[in-house]
Amino acid sequence: MGSDHGRYPLDGESPARTVTVAPFRIDRFAVTNERFARFVHDTGYVTDAERLGWSFVFAGFLPEDHPPTRAVANAPWWRVVPGAAWHAPAGPCTSVRDRGDHPVVHVSWQDARAFAAWAGGRLPTEAEWEYAARGGLAGQPFPWGDELTPGGRHMCNVWQGDFPVLDTGEDGYRGTAPVDAYEPNGFGLHCVVGNVWELTADAWSLPGSSCCAPATSPDARVIKGGSYLCHASYCERYRVSARTATTVDSSTGHMGFRLAY
Repeated sequence: MGSDHGRYPLDGESPARTVTVAPFRIDRFAVTNERFARFVHDTGYVTDAERLGWSFVFAGFLPEDHPPTRAVANAPWWRVVPGAAWHAPAGPCTSVRDRGDHPVVHVSWQDARAFAAWAGGRLPTEAEWEYAARGGLAGQPFPWGDELTPGGRHMCNVWQGDFPVLDTGEDGYRGTAPVDAYEPNGFGLHCVVGNVWELTADAWSLPGSSCCAPATSPDARVIKGGSYLCHASYCERYRVSARTATTVDSSTGHMGFRLAY
């Protein structure tokens, strides 16, 4: 687990270390819009984004005449959009009607835990997620080996072009892709890197510490895998060992989850 060549020292990705996990099962796919819709239909659940009335949307998905809204100071491509939610990913006039097989986004850690309880599963630990994402390979940055695009072939959904201005979509997608859009890894899991960041059960640990160290913030949780917005120029976190954090009630248009059991 981890890497001795972590690009971002403060992420706590290094050092590489041996971790043992008990047997577990894990979904082949991230939870889809269709699956999440069944949960909402059965339970009447209201997500954190719906309750708060807004979520973070990538500015490139907004029309040019979209009213100005608050942006994230160090990442101005993230905009606060009133009405953005899992069923309206870029605001009230958008829909997931034709994206049933795409990963659900604009869901928080708390939302994912509620879904897991309904589905009879749980969020994977960081170690479980990374073990499963590696697909049986050891010491490789990607689930398929050591090259991002072996032989020029795109293996995951990440940003191509000039971030954050232009995504050429050379991998076939701008924004989310279907959860089965690319070949599975050696354990049969699809899209474990790229597409959407995936929530884990673990509290965010101190940089350079083990995965079980005390959290630096009581409501910070580890997310893994990178997303369709990752690009080597600023966020080369579309690797199995990479990690970052979110708070338990935060939601964005590039974060989802899959369940373990």
